[in-house]
Amino acid sequence: MKLWRWILALVIVAALAAFGWHWVAQDPGYVLLRLRGYTVQTSLLAAVVILLLAWALFGLLWRAARWPFGAFSRRHRRMSQQRLADGLVAMMEGRHGDAERELHRASRLNTLRGPALLAAAEAASRRGEHGRALEALNQAAQVAPRAARVLRARVLRRDGKPGEALALLTPEADSGNLSPGGWRELALASLAVGDTRRARSALEPLQKSGVMSARGYAALETRVLVASIQATGDGAVLNTLWSQLPKSQRRAPAVVDAYARKAASYGLVLPAMDEVESALRREWSSQLVETYGALGGDDLDARLRRAEGWLDAHPNDASLLLALGRMSVRLALWAKARPYLERSLALSPSASAWESLGDTYMGMDDAALAQRCYRNAIAMVRGEKPELLPEDSMVGGRLDTRPIAIEERDVHGVPRLKG
Repeated sequence: MKLWRWILALVIVAALAAFGWHWVAQDPGYVLLRLRGYTVQTSLLAAVVILLLAWALFGLLWRAARWPFGAFSRRHRRMSQQRLADGLVAMMEGRHGDAERELHRASRLNTLRGPALLAAAEAASRRGEHGRALEALNQAAQVAPRAARVLRARVLRRDGKPGEALALLTPEADSGNLSPGGWRELALASLAVGDTRRARSALEPLQKSGVMSARGYAALETRVLVASIQATGDGAVLNTLWSQLPKSQRRAPAVVDAYARKAASYGLVLPAMDEVESALRREWSSQLVETYGALGGDDLDARLRRAEGWLDAHPNDASLLLALGRMSVRLALWAKARPYLERSLALSPSASAWESLGDTYMGMDDAALAQRCYRNAIAMVRGEKPELLPEDSMVGGRLDTRPIAIEERDVHGVPRLKG
């Protein structure tokens, strides 16, 4: 397609040149130039060509005359660009002192002054020289004020001064002129000082900017919402906050988990369980299952039966087995709690499972094994290796660490044959 376009353009140019030459040939014009007794006669077309050639020659001579004078500036520009590149590479390699030195040298070139000073401030901040970083930002603010303000807030937050960072960003945030990086720093600084309302207000403009990846934004949003829930002072405030949150923000498992635990601490067990069960119907979450087993309430029998129904679809979920074991322990069903907790430990050892198994053995009047389980729970918290229980104390003689195979069915409900 492009070849035909070029051919068509060449045909059009050739036609215009032919008609133009025919038009000029009929009357080429006449130019007479007389100066100090010299006379020059030529056609108009020749005069135009001569003028163009003279202009091109003059331009070449001017460039040749300027070349020696611009050699120093060209070398300065080339060296500054190389120093900027070397400084950025040194900062990525962790050589922050070398990076700061090279970047300050690169900032002597006016066109690179802003980026070089900003990068030098970042290098100084990573090195722990927050004072030097602020000095570099004072100079960078003259060239790139918005970027310097955001980076200054980041340096202040790293230096343990989130209040100053928040005060620096608040005026632009109130006017809605904060840059995307500024909204992120505003959220982090607000979290650091405990101003969760301000942190939540930064989420919407940050999401609209689209500068963060979906995973990164989801992590920050979850962190802000969990902090907001944990900061509530009573059940009424918690329910008000929860009702005001958009549905999209109430779907994250960590957010639902935070709400359920906080609501249960205020005695709102039924709303907590409703939210957890609704979230589990939407999407399975081991975190929420563990919370479901830890919640209080008087309907443990019904909750245990409901959770046991989930076991068919999730037989290898250690959190579900732990939840079943915990609820069985609270119902004093020692014979039922023991195999649940032992299999949970076989799939994924945890301090909570060892503690619940210790409670089980205490209920079975076996103080020696209970103490060993409690010691293992403490060892898991410390990061130490737990001591295995005797095989003859396990249900079936030893822990079964093999996952239970889940039957796979096609869209018509027919079981698939394993190849």
